Amino acid sequence: MQFSDILGQDYIKNHLVKSALSGRIPHAQLFVGPEGCGTLAMAIAYAQFVLCNNQGQENSGGNESCNLKFQSLSHPDLHFVYPNVTNDDVKTKPKSADFIMDWREFVLKNPYGSLFDWYKHLGVQNKQGEIRVEDAQDILKSLALKSYEGGYKIMIVWMADKMNIAASNKLLKLLEEPPEKTLFLLISENEEDIIQTIRSRCQVLHFGALPEAEISKALKANYFLDDSSATKVAHQAQGNYNKALHIVKNDTEDFPFEKWFVAWVRAAFSAKKNASAIQDLILWSEEIAGLGREGQKQFLNYCIVMFRQALMHNYETKNLVYVEPQVENFTFDKFAPFVNGNNINAIFNELSDAIYHIERNGNAKIILTDLSIKLTRLIHKT
Repeated sequence: MQFSDILGQDYIKNHLVKSALSGRIPHAQLFVGPEGCGTLAMAIAYAQFVLCNNQGQENSGGNESCNLKFQSLSHPDLHFVYPNVTNDDVKTKPKSADFIMDWREFVLKNPYGSLFDWYKHLGVQNKQGEIRVEDAQDILKSLALKSYEGGYKIMIVWMADKMNIAASNKLLKLLEEPPEKTLFLLISENEEDIIQTIRSRCQVLHFGALPEAEISKALKANYFLDDSSATKVAHQAQGNYNKALHIVKNDTEDFPFEKWFVAWVRAAFSAKKNASAIQDLILWSEEIAGLGREGQKQFLNYCIVMFRQALMHNYETKNLVYVEPQVENFTFDKFAPFVNGNNINAIFNELSDAIYHIERNGNAKIILTDLSIKLTRLIHKT
C-alpha cells in the first residue's frame, strides 16, 4: 500500500517515514483514531515501508519482490491479529489465523472498513468478537521464529481494545521484553479501553477525522462524483471515509435505524398522556433486542447522533446538521424543540449506560425497556 493512497494524515506519514529512514523505530506503537480515518491503512503502508526498505511516500524503490507480496498481504514477516468469533466452521477457541483468508479479502476490498463491517464480512454481525489468549499464544509462537527475510517481524493488532485480560497480560510480557527487530503496531478507536500498562509501553500517535475536502477529492477521483454530490457526501460522512463509501454505494441501511428511532421517540412522547404507548415501547424493546449485541450497539450510537443533530438544529447551528430524515412526517423542525440543554446530557448518559451494559452481556430487553421508560420523562423536560 502506498502512503500516497492514504487520505490526509500528512503529518503522521512524514513522521513515520523520517523515523524509519533515520533508524529510530519504536518497538511498540499505538495508532489511535476514529472509524474511517485510515489507521489500518497507515499501519500496512508503514509495515511495507519498513520490511521492503522502501523510500519516500511512494513506498517503493526497495525490494520489489517484497512489495509484490504486500499486494496480497501475504508477506511472511507481516502478521495480523484482530477480533474474531465462533462460526459454522470454527466452533470453539477461535483465533485470527482461522480467518486469515477472510481478513485479507476484507482489507484488500476496503482498508477503511469498520469492526461492524468485519463482522458482516464473516456473517456474524450479531455476535461480539474479541482477541483471546489463543491469539496471544500465536503471537508468541510467530515472533519466536527468525524473520524470513532477515529484517523486522511486524505484528499488527487491529482493534487492540478488544483484547481480553488474559490476552492483554500475555502481550504485555512481550512488550516488556520484545524479541530483537520486532515491531508491534496496535490500532484502536478507544484508547482508554486498552490497559494502562500496555499503553505506557507504546508510542501513541493520534489520528484525526479526515477533512471534508480530502474525502470529496477521493470520491471524485475514485467514484466520479460531481462536485456537488461529492461535497454533500463528504459533509454527511463527518470525517469518516468508510461512512462516505457506504453512502456512495447506498448500503447505509442494513437495518432501518431511522424508522426504529422515529417509532421510539414518538411512542416515548405519547406515553405521558397515553398509557397504552408503554406497550408500544415494550414491543419496540423486544424488536431491538432481537438484533444481537453488535446491532443494538450500532443502533444506540445512531440514536446518540440523531439527538445531537436535533440539538444542533434547535440551537440554530444548522450548518452542523448533516442528517436528512427520510421517514414520513418526521422533521427536525418538529422534533428538535424537545431536545435542549435541560435534557440532552441525561439522554446521552442513559444511551451511553445502555451501550455499556449491552457490551457486558446484560439482558437487552430489560436494558432497552428501562431506557425507553426513562426517555418518556426526559423528552418532556424543558
